[in-house]
This record gives sequence, structure tokens and C-alpha cells, in this order.
Amino acid sequence: MKRVEVKLSLAIVAPLLDVIKGLADDLGSDLATTVAPVDHDQDFQQAWRDELIGAQNADVKVLLALFNDEFFAEGVIAFDEANAEPIVRACAALRLRLRSHPLAQLGDEPLESGSVDLAGLEEPVRKAFLCYLFLATIQELIIQHLESNIIGS
Repeated sequence: MKRVEVKLSLAIVAPLLDVIKGLADDLGSDLATTVAPVDHDQDFQQAWRDELIGAQNADVKVLLALFNDEFFAEGVIAFDEANAEPIVRACAALRLRLRSHPLAQLGDEPLESGSVDLAGLEEPVRKAFLCYLFLATIQELIIQHLESNIIGS
């Protein structure tokens, strides 16, 4: 089994974890993005939505589990076959939430290119943007370093 370990700076990542945990709380009962109804049956739609929220929350829980006692002691997180796919999905959900809420004012192009004037942002927006980049980096690490069959491609 392939495993990738990454050493992170606790001083840099800890404030971002506060943002991630806040987003996770927001997503506890809501989807990261809107979903078009697939059926006109309200009960079916609600059951489907509840299932999607449950899966999203399970993925976010796997991501948050990376930042356990070992992380706070050694600054290390690890990706492997067991957690790669849920972590990629969790990062995507959290980035969608960041994009649509605290970062909506920035627009898509600056977010994707990273061409944002950090000094010109208010502190909460700056933290949200740094969190957005951090989550993107986690996704990229998994995609680059783990085999494609691990993440379901």
C-alpha cells in the first residue's frame, strides 16, 4: 500500500483548521453546492439529499481525522488507499463552500490563479483564501503522489 506523509507547520496550519472546522459545522446539515432535483417526488428528493449530506459529512470527518494528536505532536499527516478518495472529496466540498461564501467577492479567476492581493483582504477573507489554497494543495498532493486507481480514476 502506498502512503504519502507530509510534514506541515503547526503554526501555519492551526489557524486554517479553525476555518475548516467552521466550514464542517456549516456543512453538517447542508450540501456544499446546490443539487438539481432528479425527481418530483419530495420524499425521494429529501432522502437523496440526506444521503448526500451524510456522505459529505463522512468525507469531511476523514479529512479532519488527519489532524489528530500525531499531527499536533509531530506536524505530520498521511494519505493512503484508505483515506485518499474521501479526503479529495472533502477538500472539494470545503473549497466549494469557501468559494460560494467567504470568497464569493473574489471571483473565479483570482481564486484559481492565486493572484489575490493578500494584504488588501480583511483578516477573515485572507484566512479563508489561505484555507482554499491549503485544501487545493492537499488535493494536488494526493492526485500527484498516489496511483490513479486509489482515487477511483
